[in-house]
Amino acid sequence: MKIPPFSLAKQLDELSQELDSAVLRVLKSGQYIGGEEIDRFEKFFAAATGVPFSVGCNSGTDALVLALRALDIGKGDEVITSSFSFFATAEAISAVGAKPVFVDVHPDSYLIDLNLLEKAITPSTRAILPVHLFGFPVDMERLLQVAKKHGLKVIEDCAQAAGSFWKGRSVGSWGDIGCFSFFPTKNLGGAGDGGAVTTKDPHIAQRIRELAVHGMPRRYLHTQLGYNSRLDALQAAVLNVKLPRLKGWVNKRQLIAKRYEEMLKGIPSLSLPSSLDPEDGCHGWNQYVVRIQNISPKEDTQESQANLKKEISDFDSCYLPRDLLKKKLEEDGVNTIIYYPIPIHLQPAYKSLGHEKGKLPVTETLCKEVLSLPVFPELTIEEQEKVVHSVKKLLPECF
Repeated sequence: MKIPPFSLAKQLDELSQELDSAVLRVLKSGQYIGGEEIDRFEKFFAAATGVPFSVGCNSGTDALVLALRALDIGKGDEVITSSFSFFATAEAISAVGAKPVFVDVHPDSYLIDLNLLEKAITPSTRAILPVHLFGFPVDMERLLQVAKKHGLKVIEDCAQAAGSFWKGRSVGSWGDIGCFSFFPTKNLGGAGDGGAVTTKDPHIAQRIRELAVHGMPRRYLHTQLGYNSRLDALQAAVLNVKLPRLKGWVNKRQLIAKRYEEMLKGIPSLSLPSSLDPEDGCHGWNQYVVRIQNISPKEDTQESQANLKKEISDFDSCYLPRDLLKKKLEEDGVNTIIYYPIPIHLQPAYKSLGHEKGKLPVTETLCKEVLSLPVFPELTIEEQEKVVHSVKKLLPECF
């Protein structure tokens, strides 16, 4: 039995007739940019998020850039965010000329540590960009209290959190702007790149809409430098088929996470991700990320250690139990992913910021220990039991 970290095969089988019909409808219409499918998706995605406005765009990365531009954040400004995230979170800040300021994360939630937030604020700080990582929503009530106190804007990175809620409200509805990705592996994924921006502010929505189409309020009138960042009608058609099923898919992910917790608890050297009290919100479980305790592994043959080191891309280039487990699981038919092996602040692209190792100790430790187990709505109990059996069997061999 080969188990992938993520698969769309069963989902596409289930939805094939609806997707074929939706895509063919767009092709026959000749309306590939804009049109009815886009209007429909933006309307229903805004309603699903609990805001009056949603604007489709080319990707989750573009959503972040458009959001920052819409708030006039640029050169000389600082934006506080997390280093334990996909690179695009910080990349978007740099793309508009601003400086990302990294705050460490909490070891239990992997989310930006709100206890450290105010210490990072300077006179140049313009915004906070929290990441709802792996589908776990940030405590937005507490974060907004800090933002309001210091007069800061809030842009939510919801790329991995479609279907997640905090205190009964969807992510993307708390801050000034919410930014979503519809990359195929997301809880709500398209058939390629895609994204959306959500907001309660009509002026922000209009600004983003213009920026996404070359800064045009109307055809051939360009009032600002913008981008070619439209969500195309084919992607919107696919998303319109999938959006009504998002809640059900998230419910299945929650059941899978609960089974993992029950089957994996109590295993030495294995830490499980924090769950979320239903009274606090809904964890979307885009990823199920465990931690493998980082201690010196037992001696192995020189040849096997040399081969493993060639495959490891850890930022310390060291021999980690996590990496050995990943390799052994793959050989046993279980494929896993590391989100993320190198923290953003230690990426070569940010060498100019002068961050030294040890600056964000929790983030740097997580990057050496985290491993994402297979999770997708169609994962069967039999497949999940296979994953757990392999972990229990192989983990002791990694120390």
